[in-house]
Amino acid sequence: MQGLLVLADGRVFKGRLFGAKEEAVGEVVFNTSMAGYQEIITDPSYAGQMVVMTYPLIGNYGISPEDNESEKPWLTGFIIKELSGISSNWRSRESLDDFLRRHNVVGFQGLDTRALTRHIRDKGAQQAIISPHIDQLDDLKKRARELPSMEGQDFAKVVTCRNPYEWTQGEWQLGQGYSSNAPLQKWNVVAYDFGIKHNILRCLVNAGCRVQVVPASFSAEDVLKMKPDGVFLSNGPGDPSAVTYAIDNVRALIGRVPIFGICLGHQILSLALGATTYKLVFGHHGGNQPVMDKISKQVEITSQNHGFAVSPESEGDFETFSINLNDQTVEGLRHKTEPVFSVQYHPEASPGPTDSSHLFSRFVQMMETTHGGH
Repeated sequence: MQGLLVLADGRVFKGRLFGAKEEAVGEVVFNTSMAGYQEIITDPSYAGQMVVMTYPLIGNYGISPEDNESEKPWLTGFIIKELSGISSNWRSRESLDDFLRRHNVVGFQGLDTRALTRHIRDKGAQQAIISPHIDQLDDLKKRARELPSMEGQDFAKVVTCRNPYEWTQGEWQLGQGYSSNAPLQKWNVVAYDFGIKHNILRCLVNAGCRVQVVPASFSAEDVLKMKPDGVFLSNGPGDPSAVTYAIDNVRALIGRVPIFGICLGHQILSLALGATTYKLVFGHHGGNQPVMDKISKQVEITSQNHGFAVSPESEGDFETFSINLNDQTVEGLRHKTEPVFSVQYHPEASPGPTDSSHLFSRFVQMMETTHGGH
């Protein structure tokens, strides 16, 4: 089915629809990962967005239920150069086309994704419409212009769990699948779900944590009643400054319990500490972002997915400990005196490098230092 991708600034791309062949709206961003399209599609951090894959051939290894990062896709559209007609993978259970159709997600292919990516890089991530109504171009342009920006939008409340639950599954191993006999779970961790990825939870379990997941709006008072050894702040979508209830709750927890945050959790923690955030021109989305520790000068290649960042001019009882070597944005932040730290990138990878997986051990060491050999 023929279709159009119409950007808010009036740029139009012709292509073909697959998956759910209907209309979709969202902010268009590009992802530079060469693999891991299923994890990207099911990452709740993409809620309200349409993702362009810069790697040209997508779908060639199909879909495996084990690789989902949440219960379903949250993005509104998936834009690629070419959909593979073959799914060659012994773990595959269905094609990408069937998967998107089953979850009612619009796919768009057959366009020049290089031109689209360069346009986003030059003009910035922006709202857009994918539509099969190719004879309604003027109306589509008008509607695309009027779509609301991601700024000021709280998507964490959309993707979060509705009730607390326990997570016990460990990391995947070849020939065994996901383990349920992870190492001794010594530390009681409460994980805030702002759009949490399953592999983050598995990494916490493998690091020796008993994990209780709570909704984004769960109060600090109720968290402390659970007697946690540490609190984890998850990744998630949207504008961190709009998640005011989470900022207030995290502020109330600082100094009461060790805290570790990733991505949106990093931004929320930073705001709770008095920092400010801003919207990046096109964000960081991919598995190849270089991050340098400011003290050791060690560089790690990281997986990232965020459209907002912490302002480097921010001041308070915290310090920046790592930066992005591409654009000098803030990548890591820690409290000057309390056991509290966060990173903008994803140490659990999925998809991407595992250079930063040691951060989960660092969180455990922080709890060990705070609570002793409990």
